[in-house]
Amino acid sequence: MKIICVGRNYVDHIQELSNEKPKDPVLFLKPDTALLDQNSDFYYPSFSHDVHHEIELVFRISKVGKNIESKFAHKYIDGIGLGIDFTARDVQAKLKEKGLPWEKSKAFNGSAFVSSIRSLKDGELEQSIPFHLEINGQTVQSGESNLMIWNISELIADISQYFTLKTGDYIFTGTPAGVGPVKIGDKLSGFLYEDKLFDLNIS
Repeated sequence: MKIICVGRNYVDHIQELSNEKPKDPVLFLKPDTALLDQNSDFYYPSFSHDVHHEIELVFRISKVGKNIESKFAHKYIDGIGLGIDFTARDVQAKLKEKGLPWEKSKAFNGSAFVSSIRSLKDGELEQSIPFHLEINGQTVQSGESNLMIWNISELIADISQYFTLKTGDYIFTGTPAGVGPVKIGDKLSGFLYEDKLFDLNIS
């Protein structure tokens, strides 16, 4: 399986990092070794002093497909959950300064946390899906799917032009504003609607 991530998909997050609004989806990949399941802690990497949380809606792919039209995209999704795209911001800044790829800052071991995944409800993709992240009981990020620049159907159509989607792939759909650092001892909690999907300890 692979983890396909979308950058700069919320206007408020683009503004907080002083980036330009893209004309097309910004895509990057994480390897399967980046996957962190809900039964594990996140261990702070030794090569960074500034790891940030980025909470995202995550969709799981249910079957193989490529060149998928957006109107058929829903047929390729079998579940929804939450993910955290952990980012070594200090490493990323150095790489961006040199015009180098971001993998060291975005695709390191354990950098893609995924919560439990549940089935989609009828008509859920046509509704706005709210979610938020708490750290030590305080809300630090919140978003809704209707605030995404590209919705999941549009993303699947775009992604599948370049990468064949396979059963079990995850799509991270981008993060809203409010990204910030985590520290050892923090407890992260993710909510889809008002349902808690995970608690994650930073070790």
